[in-house]
Amino acid sequence: MYSGLGFILRLRNSVSIISSNSSRLSSRKTALIYLPRLSSSSIVRDVRIENSISFINSVRSFCGYAVEQFSDDEYECDFENHKASSTIANIDDWKWKLSMLLRSEEDKEIISRDKRDRRDYEQISNLAKRMGLYCELYEKVVAASKVPLPNYRPDLDERRPQREVVIPLSLQRRVEGLLQEHLDRVQLNFGKIGDNSIDSVVSPTENVNPDDPDSFLDGSVMEKVLQRRSSKMRDFQRGWQESPEGKQMLEFRKSLPAHKEKNRLLTAIARNQVIVISGETGCGKTTQLPQYILESEIESGRGAFCSIICTQPRRISAMSVAERVSTERGEPLGESVGYKVRLEGVKGKNTHLLFCTSGILLRRLLSDRNLDGITHVFVDEIHERGMNEDFLLIVLKDLLPRRPDLRLILMSATLNAELFSNYFGGAPTIHIPGFTHPVRAHFLEDVLELTGYKLTSFNQVDDYGQDKLWKTQKQLLPRKKKNQITTLVEEALSRSSFESYSSRARDSLPCWTPDCIGFNLIEAVLCHICRKERPGAVLVFMTGWEDISCLRDQIKAHPLLGDPNRVLLLTCHGSMATSEQKLIFEKAPPNVRKIVLATNMAEASITINDIVFVVDCGKAKETTYDALNNTPCLLPSWISQASARQVQNAVDFLKMIGALDEKENLSNLGQFLSMLPVDPKLGKMLVMGAIFRCFDPVLTVVAGLSVRDPFLLPQDKKDLAGTAKSRFSAKDYSDHMALVRAYEGWKDAEREGSAYEYCWKNFLSAQTLQAIHSLRKQFNFILKDAGLLETESSKNNSLSHNQSLVRAVICSGLFPGIASVVHRESSMSFKTMDDGQVLLYANSVNARYQTIPYPWLVFREKVKVNTVFIRDSTGVSDSILILFGGSLTHGVSAGHLKMLEGYIDFFMDPSLAECFWALRKELDKLLQRKLKDPTLDIHKEGKYLMLSVQELVSADQCEGRFVFGRESKKVRETINEDRNRVSPHRKDGPNPKSLLQTLLMRAGHSPPKYKVKHLRTNEFRALVEFKAMQFVGKPKKNKQLAERDAAIEALAWLTHTSDNNRNGGDDSPPDITDNMSKLLGKCKKSKKS
Repeated sequence: MYSGLGFILRLRNSVSIISSNSSRLSSRKTALIYLPRLSSSSIVRDVRIENSISFINSVRSFCGYAVEQFSDDEYECDFENHKASSTIANIDDWKWKLSMLLRSEEDKEIISRDKRDRRDYEQISNLAKRMGLYCELYEKVVAASKVPLPNYRPDLDERRPQREVVIPLSLQRRVEGLLQEHLDRVQLNFGKIGDNSIDSVVSPTENVNPDDPDSFLDGSVMEKVLQRRSSKMRDFQRGWQESPEGKQMLEFRKSLPAHKEKNRLLTAIARNQVIVISGETGCGKTTQLPQYILESEIESGRGAFCSIICTQPRRISAMSVAERVSTERGEPLGESVGYKVRLEGVKGKNTHLLFCTSGILLRRLLSDRNLDGITHVFVDEIHERGMNEDFLLIVLKDLLPRRPDLRLILMSATLNAELFSNYFGGAPTIHIPGFTHPVRAHFLEDVLELTGYKLTSFNQVDDYGQDKLWKTQKQLLPRKKKNQITTLVEEALSRSSFESYSSRARDSLPCWTPDCIGFNLIEAVLCHICRKERPGAVLVFMTGWEDISCLRDQIKAHPLLGDPNRVLLLTCHGSMATSEQKLIFEKAPPNVRKIVLATNMAEASITINDIVFVVDCGKAKETTYDALNNTPCLLPSWISQASARQVQNAVDFLKMIGALDEKENLSNLGQFLSMLPVDPKLGKMLVMGAIFRCFDPVLTVVAGLSVRDPFLLPQDKKDLAGTAKSRFSAKDYSDHMALVRAYEGWKDAEREGSAYEYCWKNFLSAQTLQAIHSLRKQFNFILKDAGLLETESSKNNSLSHNQSLVRAVICSGLFPGIASVVHRESSMSFKTMDDGQVLLYANSVNARYQTIPYPWLVFREKVKVNTVFIRDSTGVSDSILILFGGSLTHGVSAGHLKMLEGYIDFFMDPSLAECFWALRKELDKLLQRKLKDPTLDIHKEGKYLMLSVQELVSADQCEGRFVFGRESKKVRETINEDRNRVSPHRKDGPNPKSLLQTLLMRAGHSPPKYKVKHLRTNEFRALVEFKAMQFVGKPKKNKQLAERDAAIEALAWLTHTSDNNRNGGDDSPPDITDNMSKLLGKCKKSKKS
């Protein structure tokens, strides 16, 4: 909020149809969006155009380029036999198809693989939109639907991840032996284990300390102490309100819109356990509502019995709001009002109103799961929630039935309160209308008229400097397709005359470019304010740090704006230190104009008292959540009126990682996660690290991912910084292991007194490393307190040396963040379930490698900036993903396992699949026992099971391969048919070993090699190998039959065909299939060369 707002530059709501769906009111007072008037009688309204609308076309065009450059597809397939018809005839055909789709109640979409439809996609898409339908092009597939379509459809992707899993037979036998030993011991000790598991479960609520004197304090004595304290609080409050300063402050507070609703709000809070409050920024909800409750309780003589917690989305918000409220109460910060953020806080024993971040409240729930003594909880800015905030709402919802006296107040700057109301069982909603100060708005046409600035096609290009020359030049490239904003603005211009404006301003408007921020125009506006407008600070909203820094450099080079004697230039961004952010609240010296360049973080719950002018570029690079594509997006998008995200996204995710059961109650794992003030995924990683006794490296990873990246990336030394980070990777193919090594090196350097030199040499932030160190201590204490860590620290790290096990624990925490790694001749492609093709961030250690020997990358964060990028990643094997990833399901055929709702297919020998299935089942059961009873030593109780897990994840050399287009439903049927076709038991059937050798020799390859193992069951199992491929047969009575069975497996793969091509009976000769064609094709090519 901004006190003393007078003259403001802002956007006109020129495109009402775009914002008609929106309900979030901007928390900004102003916006300078370069849109013209619709007409002279247009109604001035606050505008924030829905996120991602303006950039949807540019994203699509860029993603098309990315797919073209990085797609795994190597050849086109013609899906139609007849010749392509004309475009006109094809569009007429689609008119009929789409009409029939609209009439049909059962059909939801049309899917086409016709080349003609890909050719005519743009026209088909426009036709569908005009008919109220949705249309998308997925590489070779055109889809039209009645409902919105995501950016990627895995079910339409013929090259989605399908993995043939292969491990050495000796490894499989060792794992099976250890697993069987575990099962035998479980069977023998079943009764005892069952009794122990039941008796050892102790409810956290039963842990009462009899030595605590407060437990035996006489209730009546405590009541009298609190009453006396309440009386003192009432006397102080009345004294302040009757003082001249207090009366002046009270008059100001009465001018806020929230004061008119005071009595109504207090009544609603008293009568309802949950209430949802919405109101425009500046109405006073954040600073006044908690005060109203505190003042009401104090005045009624219950002040000392009242304890209020108010969460804020950002550290700076919690600190600045607490400081403001304490000032309004006429007392120093830390008395009745305080704040607590990570590693910092000001509060005392008499603090009854505490502002804090969401993580702090989650931490409080560790030691006090019922929030005993807390009377009111405010969750502010719920429209800006992240995963932590969503998790907090879930935990609080779970708490409410146990604490019927607790009051929960949800506050938001959006009108869309119904979403949150429904989640809490139809909680009542109250809206506070009105702004704090009158606002005088100036729009693009007004700004051009005031400043005399003339727009051209070139002076709108933003200069990002020599290092970002590509970004500057990109603005000059013509668009293949106009985005929606451009189209609507052109329509608005055509309907408006702007007769009251000068010809210079009228000529400028058609030149406005929506893709540029407008550095030069902002500079002209700032010059106009400094030269001609009254005193007062200026707040400039930008999209992100890159734009802020480039504009700052441009302003510093200006003769007027760059003069430090006339202008105090400050910046505010979330990545800056708290001490630097606080500078924006300080007043400038006399006769010096303060200009603050900030992102939208400065709009939420922050009061900058001397702001008089606000210039808004009209865009905000916000991390929004694309629910349709399950992807966080960090895009410069037109500011919107509504950005509340659905709580259901968090619920589904928490179910996936095991924090909630099907009834949305906290699971055993969820109980531990609620104690940890971190992202639930990172919390799960911590818990698993403690259980698997590789705690120290996992502790560093979680602490590092909870703060800023310690690896610095100076613009002028990017290559050197990237090289330094790669040294820490040591070819581990893991950003997270690089972080561990960097921290351990820093600790060694600190002990030697050379920490500063170490950080300078390796481009590391000493401040961030110190924050990681502090968080490690905090997390260590929490896990010890929860009983998951042993008293003897060496036990907790007895397996920290096992890097494969550490990778497995990282995988368990970061899942479902999983990407497949498919190698091509000269590049790699990465694919996720929600986005299809993705790229690696340039500062990732894995982005520097030509090949990655792991088939999968697990990652914590992906972000959409034109295309989707993975920030940090770690390579993992098939075995790690199968054992520590998501839940498994059986496929139709034997040896087929599925994960992520069937997106990932694993094909393997049926016996190996059974081994994985049984191992995963037993591991999950053992982990559940441990979570129920933290005192259980699973390394003793499940010794052989834990050994089998370690053996498997450590020895898996990723020998499998990716296959594409494999039809799982027909695999078993095809193999059976091929087995019958070449069965050695048929009298007239050919010898499979001879047939396989003949096929390979004719193709110009070496004969196959056989390896036979004598099994404990006194049976034999054979493996046949050729062209770096291995095929394993089933156990047989003798070596000859075993080798034949292995040959049959190889022939089944080489000769299986589709049903359409299989016209003959069992006696027909083996068909030439795609697999065999590739084998023969490679040979022919090599011979020609």
